[in-house]
Amino acid sequence: MNLAGRTAGRSTSTATASAPAETRADGRAGLVGSAAAASLDASFRDDRSAPPATMVIFGASGDLTRRKLIPAVLNLARHKRLTQQFAVVGVARSQLDDDQFAAAAFGDADTRSMPSLHGGIRYVSGGYDDPATYARLAELLVDLDTSRGVAGNRLFYLATPPQAFPKIINGLAGAGLNRPTGDSFARVVIEKPYGHHETSARALDACVHRAFDESQVFRIDHYLGKNTVQNVMALRFANAIFQPIWNRSWVDHVQITVAETLGVGSRGSFYEHAGAMRDIVQNHVLQVLALALMEPPASFSAEAIRNEKVKLLQAIRLPGDRDIDDLAVRGQYTRGGTRFELMPGYREEPGVDPLSRTETYAAMRLDVDNWRWAGVPFYVRTGKRLPSRVTEVVLQFQRPPHLPISAAQVREMDPDALILRIQPDEGITLRFGAKVPGHSFRVRSASMEFSYGDTFREESPEAYERLLLDALIGDPTLFIRSDEVQQCWRIVDPIIDRWSQDDRPIPTYEAASWGPMDADRLIGRSGRVWRNGN
Repeated sequence: MNLAGRTAGRSTSTATASAPAETRADGRAGLVGSAAAASLDASFRDDRSAPPATMVIFGASGDLTRRKLIPAVLNLARHKRLTQQFAVVGVARSQLDDDQFAAAAFGDADTRSMPSLHGGIRYVSGGYDDPATYARLAELLVDLDTSRGVAGNRLFYLATPPQAFPKIINGLAGAGLNRPTGDSFARVVIEKPYGHHETSARALDACVHRAFDESQVFRIDHYLGKNTVQNVMALRFANAIFQPIWNRSWVDHVQITVAETLGVGSRGSFYEHAGAMRDIVQNHVLQVLALALMEPPASFSAEAIRNEKVKLLQAIRLPGDRDIDDLAVRGQYTRGGTRFELMPGYREEPGVDPLSRTETYAAMRLDVDNWRWAGVPFYVRTGKRLPSRVTEVVLQFQRPPHLPISAAQVREMDPDALILRIQPDEGITLRFGAKVPGHSFRVRSASMEFSYGDTFREESPEAYERLLLDALIGDPTLFIRSDEVQQCWRIVDPIIDRWSQDDRPIPTYEAASWGPMDADRLIGRSGRVWRNGN
């Protein structure tokens, strides 16, 4: 039963008949009352475009700039989300001139056909700890204010290794580039990882806040830019049918999975200092969990949403030292694979210590001590070299309190579940029991499917494209606030510390398997099982 096809086939009049409408000043219909206010919120307008600005990319010769940032800028330019009063300035140690940087970064893209980029690409070479670098940058930015008409607006993007963050922040402050003048803005976008643990995150925050006000700081997690992550909020708060069952009375447990088929590849040296807990759980997993479990915000304003996320994170129970071994599992992939591909083990990857004890897999049980979720276990896991690439949230519902039919008639039925697929097959599945056709009465699991690709014809922007535009506009909704970062570290730090003191051999799992057996035991203690793509 395919909901996508049915949804796509509905007429416009049917879809809008249930809500009263009014004519707005722009001639388009809008919802009456609070829905009208939400529809006018800047973060939900589809005609948004960036103001005049200069985007300064530190780490301009790096991999993130080449793979994500420049393509995002190009897409914004192609879709006319950038004005002609726009410029891109790259900053890095590589000795390049403006034309060489443009050729290296933008490649074959024809920027001559994009007024927002043509003639507006510049480059500054220098060390991040050298005041002369920032003096040259300041001089160039003043020139662009005149030649490009960018009105003194600056967005500084830190696409560098984290150890360079304080140097750049201090360099910008030393040159006075952290202070906007008049009605202009100066904002800084900081990539993850934001700190190595809570103590270092607080130290980085202190450095950042000496130069920038919190309102100027945009801590980016690209997962929050995915349409399907934002759809978690749409599903919960735009549909009356789901909110009444989104609580402990109906939900048996929740699973959040972020599974990757790839290994660490060329990131071995970085991963040795991060591991799965720091790389994925501390940010991506906990951000998705917060959106899925938080209380309904009073509005869709940035601070209302972020306030509720922080409250949820604060309600997560911290395990005692003696409980961690029962509530958290780690693992490391070894050589393995399929009949078509043999994959190396983690310790065989470039840049990895042959005796490494770094986890490439992490799973936890979390408990939330609030009225809505008390007593409901939350199981989260992430891993590399797993059989499928999938990110999803699964709400498994309670069994019926009484079945008037025999167990034999329902042995093919799994518990009801709502599955939110974030990637790669973006959509929603509702699993329920249905009678099998035939003379006998047997019930088997069936599902209704919603697919983003089948339902919507609109082109979905890439995560970095959406987040860059938000930062240029000044919308912080999908960025992480300082207290969110600290709460996430508060949750994972005790587990990381326990693992660092554990001198037992790290559990292993073969590449292309679903992780160590300890993970199955973790969820199996309560009679539950992981959803492994079934």
